[in-house]
Amino acid sequence: MPDIAHPRPVTESQIIAWGKQPAENTSEAKFLRGPQNRSFELWQAIKIFGELIYGFRKLHFVGPCVTVFGSARFDENHLYYRQARLIGKRLAEAGFTVMTGGGPGIMEAANRGAKDVPGAKSIGANIKLPMEQKPNPYLDKFVEFEHFFVRKLMLIKYSYAFIVCPGGFGTLDELFEVLTLIQTGKVQDFPVALVGREYWAPGIEQLRKFVAEKTIDPIDLDKLYIGDDPAEVVQHVTDIAMKKFGLNYGKKVKKRWWLGE
Repeated sequence: MPDIAHPRPVTESQIIAWGKQPAENTSEAKFLRGPQNRSFELWQAIKIFGELIYGFRKLHFVGPCVTVFGSARFDENHLYYRQARLIGKRLAEAGFTVMTGGGPGIMEAANRGAKDVPGAKSIGANIKLPMEQKPNPYLDKFVEFEHFFVRKLMLIKYSYAFIVCPGGFGTLDELFEVLTLIQTGKVQDFPVALVGREYWAPGIEQLRKFVAEKTIDPIDLDKLYIGDDPAEVVQHVTDIAMKKFGLNYGKKVKKRWWLGE
């Protein structure tokens, strides 16, 4: 069986690319190293506020979204890529805007599936990284961020449901961010679906251990839907989103150019 946790090895050119852009020299890395010069921290706070406003203005009119999370490392020949493309298509056919992290792999596949549907919207919230994270070519609109936490806010803020395809650290970070917000009541009880029973099986066993140890409640685990069939996964989140929240496109608001809309 192939090692699906590491679908492709890191190449020498990628290592060189990382070496050319050492993380410790970035302003974000310096910002996260503890107390800094007050003027530096004030400037970083202003930049973060600017990123937030930029994201709010660019995404104000995208309509009700479903966000698809997943690895950047699967190419179009991989089963997971093909599944994500079908998920994107089904979501678009259901009337949702398909939102992803905007990069390659699963993200590209979901955006590509949306573009298979005439008139559908495909959105990407990209992150600036030394490698992997270049915007894919199937986006109607993409916004780019420096900070992961600002990007995650945008991926969550505009979505009615979340579909999580196989992925690594970034995907797990996004999944548990959503589950924590739902568990603590910071966001409404939006549907969350995992794609790939075999892939997620060890993680589900760990969550069952959490339930047994009473570090989470059984209802927290019950919030997760797990399936292999893209059509069934989309049907599940669509049914819940429509019954519980409706496709709320909101009031028609006139765009204002001076706000960057």
